[in-house]
Amino acid sequence: MIRFASLGSGSRGNATLIETGSTCIMLDCGFSETQARKRLSRLDRQPADISAILVTHEHSDHINGVGAFARKHNIPVYLSHGTAAHEKLGALPQMSVINSHDCFAIDDLQCQAFPVPHDAREPLQFVFSDGDKRLGILTDTGSLTSHIKQQLDGCDGLLLECNHDEQMLADGPYPPMLKQRVGGRFGHLSNNQANALLTSLDTADLQSIIAMHVSDKNNTPELARYALADALDCAEYEIEVADQTDGFDWHTLA
Repeated sequence: MIRFASLGSGSRGNATLIETGSTCIMLDCGFSETQARKRLSRLDRQPADISAILVTHEHSDHINGVGAFARKHNIPVYLSHGTAAHEKLGALPQMSVINSHDCFAIDDLQCQAFPVPHDAREPLQFVFSDGDKRLGILTDTGSLTSHIKQQLDGCDGLLLECNHDEQMLADGPYPPMLKQRVGGRFGHLSNNQANALLTSLDTADLQSIIAMHVSDKNNTPELARYALADALDCAEYEIEVADQTDGFDWHTLA
């Protein structure tokens, strides 16, 4: 079975745990080493439990603590060629450079990388599997591609970006250039885009879905829930929203 939890999700920091058997990986670490340890403790985990860190891209809310955490706890890091070139990482104890279509194993966990349209050097997202169940993760994506849909089709669990409501972004406090960036094809997924993606996927086996990277200025949890519930024809209370401060607790795909 696959278990997963979040240390926090949003523009001020992101980190997600995915585990199966004795393998536990951290996807991104946008928090300081100290904050990451505290958040791990809340989920009854410690740095020694982390088998590897996978990095989606080099933006600070995803990479801020990767180097320090990896160095202090001697944890291997997996990342793309483009992300590996970013100076913020510093020296890493162990680094594995992966291609955007690689499928590889970290102990008991199968990891399938796939490329996404985002304004970063070589951004990746992932589908994780224990050989039975599949957990798809898609955030920091400005537009949808046929390949993204193919990768996420038929997943048992989905962590899906609902960054902004299009009208709230248009009417909100961001300057025009930032609005264009967030809402552009290399920015972030809106509620409507997340709804459209879900509508296009085979969700017959979907056990769990969580709205991720929800903006605190250009969205609300209620709007994100409505968008996903509408696509799945389910009750809004069945949709969970990841929180910036608390992330979300452990979920299991059994």
